Formats: sequence, structure tokens, C-alpha cells
Amino acid sequence: MRYITNAKLVLETGILWDGVLAMGGDRIVAYGRACEIEIPEDGEVIDAKGLYVGPGFVDIHVHGGGDAVFDQDPKTVVEFFLKNGTTTILSGLSYNLSREAYLHGIELLKKAKEHPVIGKAIGGFYMEGPYLNPKYGANADLNQWRGDIRPEDYKELVDESGLLTKVWVVAPEREGLEPFLKYAKQVNPEVRFSVGHSEASPEQIQKLKKYGMGLQTHCMDATGRVQTWLGTRACGPDEHCMTDPEMYAEVICDSQGIHVNPALIRMILKNKGVDKVVLITDCYISDDQAPEDLKHVTDLNFDHNGNLCGSRLTMNVACRNMMTHTNCGIAQVFLMASRNPARAIGLGDEIGTIAVGKKANLVFVDDMFGVDTVILEGEIYE
Repeated sequence: MRYITNAKLVLETGILWDGVLAMGGDRIVAYGRACEIEIPEDGEVIDAKGLYVGPGFVDIHVHGGGDAVFDQDPKTVVEFFLKNGTTTILSGLSYNLSREAYLHGIELLKKAKEHPVIGKAIGGFYMEGPYLNPKYGANADLNQWRGDIRPEDYKELVDESGLLTKVWVVAPEREGLEPFLKYAKQVNPEVRFSVGHSEASPEQIQKLKKYGMGLQTHCMDATGRVQTWLGTRACGPDEHCMTDPEMYAEVICDSQGIHVNPALIRMILKNKGVDKVVLITDCYISDDQAPEDLKHVTDLNFDHNGNLCGSRLTMNVACRNMMTHTNCGIAQVFLMASRNPARAIGLGDEIGTIAVGKKANLVFVDDMFGVDTVILEGEIYE
């Protein structure tokens, strides 16, 4: 048994200031106040040094990091995020990949998942495409999936990614989309669907709710709305997400509020509540230059047209930014960075909170979310 002592334990319901947590193998077996947990003489002790100890971050939407991208070098990406506190990560494969590149990325991640350490942090795939609205998003001119939605194009992708795919992102307005959703659900009944890179109306989104459309990809980013009447504001994916109590809203929270204006972040939080906001990094690696007025910002990323292309965030920095832009405290931000994303992809019974029986995936942070120690399934990650 291993015991974490001198910890501020970040629980789902608040903070336990004088906390002790016991781990047996890869699981949490007990936690409580120091006076409640008896540590045997032969127990191995990890001193948290008064730091906050919370559930490891769960990043469900990330494409790259550490100067590598998932479809080329998943091991480097996972190692980069692990050392920054993310203990569960979904591999983001997106619409600028060809069918062959998608399949190559799937093969690489399957191999990476076999690694004895790195594989523990890989939660599966986050497929940001292929069937999105090509009008929206970074590198939109490179979208290779503008044509008809055909079984011969998507069946192998669905089959090869199989149960590892946790999320397919789609634009509900794409003509002929429904057979794809049916097939993806047939192959993996637990898969989730997200609306993203879209100008779908609430009615178009609602029609697909029966397939499990319970998430909006980067709310307030890469969305539009089809104007119905002159002089009025139409409704699109953002408006639907704001009014659908079951839908989770992903938020990219950069330091300057470029992806989502801080006033809009606060509006999302007010409408969705702390239980339905999912922090993501949407991290990507690109050598393209930032516009002159944004060259000083270190957590943004740009495409060859000078448009936003994801971020260079890590989840601990996104958490700190969320505290900057809103009145949320550490315990609330942990919900958005760990519990909510785990629930959104169906892994809430295993990860995302400190609870007896869950995986001992933990991160030690200071009050500015500086990462000190990462524990992956009961072992300190070096």
C-alpha cells in the first residue's frame, strides 16, 4: 500500500485540507482526514508537501504536443501531456487527413496503446471529422472530405478504430450523414457524437440526438448560423448547446481569451453550469506564423492562412486561465478538467474524480496549477 500524506485533496464535493489517500495497486482504496487513515509502519509514504492533489486531467480533444502530432508520433505527444498532469488523453485525428492518413494514425495509436506505461494514458480516439462543414475551422481549404458521404470511404475507418473511438465529430447539416452515424453506432454502441465545425440549426441537431449527440466541439469556435430573417440573429450549434441541458460544452480557454472571449466563457458557464463545461486544449503543432498582433501570445497556434489552428495549451494552463477569466476556484476547475470530460466520453466510473475503487490517476499542483507530481495508475510518472 502507498499513502499520500500532507495533501489538500480535491474531491468532487470540495477540498479536504488535511487529506491522506491510500493506493493499492492501480486503485484508490481509501481517503480521508489524517486522523482517520492509519498508516502502517511498512506503508510507503508520498509526501504531497501541502499541495493540492486532484484527479489526473482528462483531455478529450488534442491533436499534438511536444513538437509532435498524434498521426505521426503518438508516444511523444502522450509523454508531453503526462508530465503536465494529463493522465487520460484522446488522440485527435481530423478532417485535413486523407483516408490513408487516418488509417495510418489509427495503426500508430493502436501500437502506442500497447506500451506498458504510455498505453495507460491513451483513452482512445477523438475523430474530429471526417464529415464536417468545410466552411469552418483551421486549414479549411485542405479539407479532403467535401464530397458525398459514401460507405466505401468510411467503413474501414469505423472498423479499424472500433471500440477505441470515443467521439465522432460531425456537422449535422451534411447531406447523407445519418447512415454513417448508424454504422458507427453499430460497430461501437458506446460511441458518442459531437456537433462541430457546423452551422446546423437546433432542429437538425435535435434530429440526431437519438444517436447520442451529447457534446459540442469547442463551443463558440468554428461555428456559424444560417440567417433566416434579415435583422434577426439566427440559431446555430452554440445556441442549441446553451439551451440543451444534456449537452456538454467544450471550451478552449487560452490566456488572452482569443478562442472564446472571457465574457462568452462566463456566459457559457452561467448557462451550462459547472457540471456541463469540459475544458480542452485542442493542442496542435504548426510551424505557421502568428499574425503580428498575436505573436506575443504563447498558447495559440495558427494555420497557413493566419487563422486560429487549435492551441499550444496544456490542461494545467487551461485550468489557470479558467480561474483568470471566471470566478471559479480550484475545486470547480478540476471538475471541468477531469470529472466532466470523463463523464462526457463514458469513462466516469473509472477516472475523473477521487473515489474509492477508481484508478489512482492523480496530479499534485500548487495554487496556480503548477504541476509537481503525476501518478498514473498508482505509480509516480517520471
